[in-house]
Amino acid sequence: MKDVKSTFTSLVVLLIIFCFIIIYNNSEQVDDIKEINDWETIFNGEDFDGWEIKIRGEELGNNFKNTFKVNDGSLKVSYENYENFDDRFGHIFYTKSKFKNYHLKLEYKFSGEHLKGAPGWSIKNSGIMLHSQHPSTMLLDQDFPVSSEVQLLGGLGTEERSTANMCSPGIDVDINSEKAKYHCVNSTSNTYHNDDWVKVEVIVKSNNIVHHIVESDTVISYSNLRVGGDKIPENYLSRLSEPLVDGYISLQSEGHPVEFKNIKIKNLD
Repeated sequence: MKDVKSTFTSLVVLLIIFCFIIIYNNSEQVDDIKEINDWETIFNGEDFDGWEIKIRGEELGNNFKNTFKVNDGSLKVSYENYENFDDRFGHIFYTKSKFKNYHLKLEYKFSGEHLKGAPGWSIKNSGIMLHSQHPSTMLLDQDFPVSSEVQLLGGLGTEERSTANMCSPGIDVDINSEKAKYHCVNSTSNTYHNDDWVKVEVIVKSNNIVHHIVESDTVISYSNLRVGGDKIPENYLSRLSEPLVDGYISLQSEGHPVEFKNIKIKNLD
């Protein structure tokens, strides 16, 4: 009789353990599905639905010389129709939503030749603009939107040249609790000399903290985003020191062909 009871007890214990294993595995699968569904693709790879273009010297919406185009599912900055840059700094904005707390990820790569007349510093240089002002509020000849820039750079073959640096058009930020001394501050990333796809992520918590991530490594962090610096457009002067708590996302055209793909965002609210 004892053997029967012992066997029964063992079977019950095994059944309970088996049930726990099933429940645990199912919960992991649900979490995985939820993680996938949390990400929103904001560039569909087919057209610019949800995006607006602003190029210096041009009215909002004028895609001067087809600077921005769709190429095999990627969003491409192209200068094939240009003869000279002529300070045509451009940005393409995702304006369907304003973002405050979010995780953004994408891949980028440079290609082709630097455009004649573009600044020397813009060789293999582009950027992701965070907390951008709306493009409709930019002045006709404004170079860059008020925003925090994830400066994207490519290596030039020899020297180190970090990417996902922090630049601050029209704003000030703090690094290690002190106001950043320079308009651009280098990250600790590797240098990517080859024109390969590079994975970049950004985690933004309003104006409290921003992390730049390259190939899974956090390479720079900063906080206390506010209107400031020496590149404030005239229509923002009255907003000096105002916290930059949210805004739009835009991508740059600065004189070197570049492509972006797999542009996804996850709200952290």
